[in-house]
Amino acid sequence: MLKSKAKWNYITGTNNESMNEASIISKLLKQRGYNDEVAQQRFLSPNLEHVQKPDVIEQIEVASTRIHQAIEQDEKIVIYGDYDADGITSTALLMKTLQRLGANCHYYIPHRLNEGYGLNDNAIKNIYDNGTQLIITVDNGISSVKEAKLIKQLGMDLIITDHHAVPEQLPESVAIIHPHFSSENNFKYLAGVGVAFQLATHLLGAMPLDLLDLVAIGTVADLVPLREDNRVLVYYGLKQLNETEHVGLKLLMEKCNIDGMITEEQIGFVIAPRLNSVGRLTNASLAVELLLTDHSERASEIVDEMNRLNRERQTIAQQIYLEAEQKLHHETIDGVIMLYERNWHEGVLGIVASKLVQKFSRPVFIFNYNETLNELKGSARSIPAFNLFENCYSIIKLFTKFGGHSQAAGMTFPFENFMDIKEQLNKLLWEQLTEDDLRQELNIHSTVSIEEMTESLVNDINKLAPFGMGNEKPKFLFEEKPSQIQQIGKEKTHLKFIFQKDNKRVNGIGFQKGYLYDMLSPTSKLSIVGHLQINEWNGHRTVQIICDDIAVNERQIFDHRGKWRDIPFNSYLQQYKTHTIIDSDDKYENLFNDENITFIDYGNENIQLTTTDILYVSYLPNDLDDLAKIVTKTNPSAIYVGYRNDNHTYLTNIPTRQEFKWLYRHLTKVENEKVTQIISKIIQTQKWEKDKVIFMMSVFKDLDFFYLTDRKLQINKEANKKDLKTSKTYQQKLKQIEAEKTLYYSTYDELYEWFKQWIDDTTPTKREVNYR
Repeated sequence: MLKSKAKWNYITGTNNESMNEASIISKLLKQRGYNDEVAQQRFLSPNLEHVQKPDVIEQIEVASTRIHQAIEQDEKIVIYGDYDADGITSTALLMKTLQRLGANCHYYIPHRLNEGYGLNDNAIKNIYDNGTQLIITVDNGISSVKEAKLIKQLGMDLIITDHHAVPEQLPESVAIIHPHFSSENNFKYLAGVGVAFQLATHLLGAMPLDLLDLVAIGTVADLVPLREDNRVLVYYGLKQLNETEHVGLKLLMEKCNIDGMITEEQIGFVIAPRLNSVGRLTNASLAVELLLTDHSERASEIVDEMNRLNRERQTIAQQIYLEAEQKLHHETIDGVIMLYERNWHEGVLGIVASKLVQKFSRPVFIFNYNETLNELKGSARSIPAFNLFENCYSIIKLFTKFGGHSQAAGMTFPFENFMDIKEQLNKLLWEQLTEDDLRQELNIHSTVSIEEMTESLVNDINKLAPFGMGNEKPKFLFEEKPSQIQQIGKEKTHLKFIFQKDNKRVNGIGFQKGYLYDMLSPTSKLSIVGHLQINEWNGHRTVQIICDDIAVNERQIFDHRGKWRDIPFNSYLQQYKTHTIIDSDDKYENLFNDENITFIDYGNENIQLTTTDILYVSYLPNDLDDLAKIVTKTNPSAIYVGYRNDNHTYLTNIPTRQEFKWLYRHLTKVENEKVTQIISKIIQTQKWEKDKVIFMMSVFKDLDFFYLTDRKLQINKEANKKDLKTSKTYQQKLKQIEAEKTLYYSTYDELYEWFKQWIDDTTPTKREVNYR
């Protein structure tokens, strides 16, 4: 068996049905809460008229009036943004809007490393010194109480547009534009760029449709729910992105080799990471410039620099991830993972935290330690069950600076608070959750078979796009025996499955799942949860399933007979808790000192065996009964057979009765000769193998047909006639042949059936099921 890494939640109605368009679309929509035909049609046919009007947002009229006043009086306006893709697109969108209105406008993006997130005193003073009368924040400001006071003291006005979690105390300002501040606003989950777009719409008196490409990028990048208004904005934003006239965006997509229709996946995996990389490693103003410039040469220079920074970001993040992972090998992992190092680049800590969450299923806090200031600054990412904002806010006094969402946050605090924060967060986590709650969850929307995996089905599913948070790509449960499993990729980090049934063939791809290779028996039925996509290669289009998680719900035998390899313990130690190893020469015993690992040998009756998760058979028994007893007592969930056969007794014929007669007659003629000489002469004359002669002599010795005196052979003339098969040596030879035949020369199915007969299946393991 192989336990799934995540908890699988079977959404109501997961049971298989005929996969026609009407049934699958209707079922998936009902699972998303769209139960009646009107709601379903509205979801399938997004319309910009469905987006709520900006005037439902409180204080937007006040903000609009102040901005128009600033434009009329030629006041200097500064848009104060953020260094991530949402903040970058928000800044560019509002800049384009104010420019169309003839405003004297500029923008400011704080430097992530030197200034940190949000408003800061030095930036505010510099903005004031440059003659600014009005500051408009985008994608930040809701927590900037102290900074707002400074702005007022300096005589400037402040308008805040933000979408982050609202704190108890609000900053003083002319207006706060936030989707949560309205009883009439039914959708409160706009990204920062969505809030900026609503303000732009109100300022212009109509939707600036040509700016929807920026809205799509920022909304997808910020991982807000792609439902209701966000779904409509991204749906039309993708259309606009495919026809964009923005010089910088066109060059970015061209130089990143984005071909065909641009989807939310290209935003998430290509465009957004490059926008983000600028703010992670240098000043994000460069990315804003790309979105604003009309000059192709300058745009080309910026794109080249962004691509270089993105590669550098990947290298730095991977190095920090490896260092963080290594640290975790040397400490006990509690509920919350908190790590720090002096030279860890602050700009990529969120990426590293996300990767660690994926691997360890724990909230992860990762920091850079500033020795000069004696403080820690970094990022946190969480699992769905643990709300970062609420839990960290409950101990807010321990932080110098904090902000974020339920699943992502940034923070700064004195180094001496590290242990207090860790202990408090661990306490909060274990008060709310159990160990099982820490496992990540996968929603299964339907089952699918090989026959149903068609291009038409994938096209139907894609009618629900764009996919993202709150509108996840449907995941299917697919169960089948693979005809082939192989590791792929330069470092063999991925898995490829081939499934064949009748004339239909489909593939499965498990990215970053190469480590599971040793834990998957090639003939076991796999349970795969993943999404379907169309793969096009050399003009051929095929449907494949992209694996999010894999399980095996039956006992497995890992068949490595005859292979010259050591047991890959590292893989199995992570998957199985208790281990029993049949080890004859202490080859493996010196590697472990663990109470969950038991070493035994055949025929050892003194060891009290108990059930085990996995049994390793590292060498062949001489008697099948010896192994059968061990299997019965340990009742393993999995069995690893990794032995060679150096004797090949099965391939050596047992001497015939005539050969035994010849040998006996010969022995009567050479009585009183040394037995070594007798054996040597027989080998020369008969051309028999030495082992064969010794075996036959041992059989006669067992039956008392001769005895030795001073190593000389003496015939026992009083010996009774006996059946050769009553000899212990003869019987042992038969048992050894049977053991080799059954355990070494058998097919996999024959081997599986032999082991199965000794295993207690009266209480079969049930698949873990959660219904929602």
